[in-house]
Amino acid sequence: MSPSEPKVSLVKLTQLVWLLFGLLEALIGLRVFLKAIAANPNSPFAVMVYQLSYVFVWPFTGLTRTPAAEGMVLEVPSIIAMFVYAVLAYAVVKFIWIIFDRPRDTTVVHETTIVREPVPVPPQPPTRVSSVEINRTKQA
Repeated sequence: MSPSEPKVSLVKLTQLVWLLFGLLEALIGLRVFLKAIAANPNSPFAVMVYQLSYVFVWPFTGLTRTPAAEGMVLEVPSIIAMFVYAVLAYAVVKFIWIIFDRPRDTTVVHETTIVREPVPVPPQPPTRVSSVEINRTKQA
């Protein structure tokens, strides 16, 4: 496995998370739009959208008032749900990167010790001794 393969897998996973949350946002947005234009609630398409999105909008129902006029409804709780799910998607993606992203070359230094070693003395070239010096040492 090459070093870039885990990065690619991580990118693909975060793309999948964004796709799923994006589809959820689109579904709730379609619900808000259908309610705002007073779409026929008995239409099979509207029924499907309302039933699929209800599971995700349910925790936010009753949070605020829902203004309505002549059949048109502005579902403020659904708009709040869209905002909350967008923040949740961002948090999930950041969490995935924090947990699974590993730097390739990590160096951790726990302790540094300085050791002083004596510097080796290079060998001295042999000295030339003259014959006069040899005679002096023999006489002494």
